[in-house]
Amino acid sequence: MKNIHTHLLKGVAVCVGLALSFASCSNPLITDGEFSAGIGRGLNLNKTFTTSPSVYSYVCDGYNSTVGPISITQGQLIANGSTKSIYLVTLSGTQLKSNQATGIVNDLQAAMSIEGAYVNAIVNAIRSSVPKGSNLILAGHSLGGMVAQQVAGNGTIKSEYNVLNTVCFGSPLITFIWREGTIKRLGDTSDIVPILSVSSLFVITAVWNYTGLNRENGGYGTDLLGAHLRSYGRDDVWGRYDAVGVKYGNATIKVDTATRKWFAAPAGFNWKWSW
Repeated sequence: MKNIHTHLLKGVAVCVGLALSFASCSNPLITDGEFSAGIGRGLNLNKTFTTSPSVYSYVCDGYNSTVGPISITQGQLIANGSTKSIYLVTLSGTQLKSNQATGIVNDLQAAMSIEGAYVNAIVNAIRSSVPKGSNLILAGHSLGGMVAQQVAGNGTIKSEYNVLNTVCFGSPLITFIWREGTIKRLGDTSDIVPILSVSSLFVITAVWNYTGLNRENGGYGTDLLGAHLRSYGRDDVWGRYDAVGVKYGNATIKVDTATRKWFAAPAGFNWKWSW
């Protein structure tokens, strides 16, 4: 228990550091894909993600968005010999911005499995722009990965859409029972944020939190903030993980960047437990 409390205190320090630095993460170039037509949708699939770092880079665009931290892009998932039409939903993390639900309070809400304003904004963004019955892939960094898991467990989303995959970069276990689809959490060995949630306080869920985390050593040592912000964009650390976070997997995501839409996440006080 003493170790858990120590980790929690360190985590608060990391969250404050994230907020003060506006959580600007490393943004390596994404490999340009071949231009091709989308299946039945007339898409121009001009960006290809073959590794987790390339997806992380796309997620990090949200930190520089002038609209908000949520983006939705049409594309395809190609894996195991099959191709599916998908909508890629990316969610950036902790950032102090006026009237945006990505602050410390939102971190604490998500860590306690409470659906706050950020989750509400994501659900509204999906329902307003994605046809019902569509396939979704969720990807988020830090707080973005936390709320991504909550969205994967949201009753409205599960009843109206098909959540295929959720990829979380530097995020703890959230909504551990009701999530739909395959969840992959990636965590650098020096990044303590992936173990900072209410799930770490109970034996069963704490074990789940640790064992369900894919860990790689980026060599950051005691540089906790550096690990949290920079590790996941490095191909030398995470390049063996495919576009949906599977180590040695073969999944590729192709998107039409012209279809990318940005959405705000207005601050608010809606509360709902998401166990």
